[in-house]
Amino acid sequence: MNMMIKQDSALHKEMTGWRQTIHANPETGFEEFATAAFVKAELLKAGVEIVAEQMAVTGIVAVVHGTKGGSNKAIALRADMDALPMQEMTGLDYGSKNDGKMHACGHDGHTTMLLGAAKYLNENNDFAGSVYFIFQPAEEGYGGAKKMIDEGLFDKFSIENVYGMHNWPGMELGTFAVRGGPVMAAADEFYIDIKGRGGHGAMPHSTIDAVTIATQMVVAFQSIVARNVDPMDTAVLSVTQIHSGEAYNVIPELAKISGTVRSFKAEVKQLVKDRMMAIASGICKMHDAELTFEYKDGYPSTSNDFEQAEFCQTVLNDMVGEDNVNPNMNPSMGAEDFSYMLEEKAGAYIMMGNGDSAGLHNPYYNFNDKALPIGASYWVNLVETALNAK
Repeated sequence: MNMMIKQDSALHKEMTGWRQTIHANPETGFEEFATAAFVKAELLKAGVEIVAEQMAVTGIVAVVHGTKGGSNKAIALRADMDALPMQEMTGLDYGSKNDGKMHACGHDGHTTMLLGAAKYLNENNDFAGSVYFIFQPAEEGYGGAKKMIDEGLFDKFSIENVYGMHNWPGMELGTFAVRGGPVMAAADEFYIDIKGRGGHGAMPHSTIDAVTIATQMVVAFQSIVARNVDPMDTAVLSVTQIHSGEAYNVIPELAKISGTVRSFKAEVKQLVKDRMMAIASGICKMHDAELTFEYKDGYPSTSNDFEQAEFCQTVLNDMVGEDNVNPNMNPSMGAEDFSYMLEEKAGAYIMMGNGDSAGLHNPYYNFNDKALPIGASYWVNLVETALNAK
């Protein structure tokens, strides 16, 4: 099966209009009310059946049933709808109308490609089984995928496999990347408060210097990945904030440290967490300071089922040719709440080239509208292959 929605076709032009409308009206997590209303209106206009609304506040699930009998198999395709809390600087005529909000990760494109695939498959449903279209809110840090699951996404609908896709700046337009196993990292946060004893900067002997303790802690943390984590494994520990003091001649009583930990394996994550706690408490004890240590578990690692990743690779090879498919993509240390769906159902998360654009989460980023028919075609080919179209 090898179908391509053509560049500049009527559907491509329609998708471009959808994408730019969504781009101009960005909404952050669990606030995608206008985006959801837009998606709903276009699904209804296309005659696509909506089977759930307001799931996880704004989420929508739609379905297309194939006309061929003989199969009860159902798969799901997922797109995220939310934007980021940042100011757009692209200068586009369809740039963000919502101050301090921007589609800087391409979720406007993801939503549009899924909408285009739903419309196309509803008009060309010569397959056996069903395909569900999951329009998910709040991927950016709020865990919308988990909330949809908690509200019965996989209980209400008999979905066997689930698939996701993300655009990737710097990858050539028309190319894809896929791999079995981990593709995105687990992302955790840590918050450390150090309480010493403040005093005059000229009389340090009468203080417990929270700044000195904080800097020792930050340096010591760097030994964890370098000297405790197996070199064959991967982890990142980044201290991203240190806050302490207000005056040049006062040793402050308090210092705050925070940052992120990224990992692929649960045992590596636990190792890093345990070593951080041991180091932090040891240094504070050494200086007679008080410690408050908070470690927040974030999204788990996004890990593809090997068989499903191979299946997606086959679909992509047939669609764009093996030369345009990288089957050995490097995992990213970024995180993705599609991980929760892959913990429930076998599936795969792939990357699609966005061409030479600004990077993700960059105020100058823009989704490449030429990618819309390419991504939508992948969804169509995946469905028609998975559901045994002839």
